[in-house]
Amino acid sequence: MLKTLRNGLLVMLAALPLLVQAAPSAHEVVQQTTDQLLGDLKANKATYKQTPQDFYAALERILGPVVDSEGISRSIMTVKYSRKANAEQMKRFEGNFKRSLMQFYGNALLEYDNQGIRVLPAKAEGAERASVGMEVKDSKGTIYPVSYTMVQINGQWMLRNVIINGINIGKLFRDQFADSMQKNGNDLDKTIDGWADVVAKAKDSAEGQQAAGQ
Repeated sequence: MLKTLRNGLLVMLAALPLLVQAAPSAHEVVQQTTDQLLGDLKANKATYKQTPQDFYAALERILGPVVDSEGISRSIMTVKYSRKANAEQMKRFEGNFKRSLMQFYGNALLEYDNQGIRVLPAKAEGAERASVGMEVKDSKGTIYPVSYTMVQINGQWMLRNVIINGINIGKLFRDQFADSMQKNGNDLDKTIDGWADVVAKAKDSAEGQQAAGQ
């Protein structure tokens, strides 16, 4: 009987590494997501250029699971406005934000032509926070730095913010949200429903800052 129990325990211990696999690191999450995204884009780019909505849907499928959309949404609203929002408004803004984010990145990615991307090692910024750098090379050989802020939520690394060539997208969106609230007379519903236009202005602002820095 003891021998049977001992043998059973040994079998369980031997199988444990197969059952318990370590969650991907912050670097692995960025690398795997990037590889999957670029692979999909390469295979379907011609189709996506004709129907960008299909690309936005693909981005949602690939990026959605690793984007902390709830955390980013609250960060963009800031405590000043999020504490005044009810659960329905927060959910609606999160949905609008995710759709606009996919379009923001999607339009830029459709211009990417396999020039070269390198994901750098992660830098720890605490037990549950890290930054993962990326270098994107254009057709002229110019390298543009990208930095992803990753946070660990329930054991999974997720994207909280991104800085593209010195442009802090989270801050840019926060500034645009605050500006929109002011123009809308602090009407939260009006700002939430008009978020797509806010993102379009943020994109123009980011492109203007990029052009000024060149």
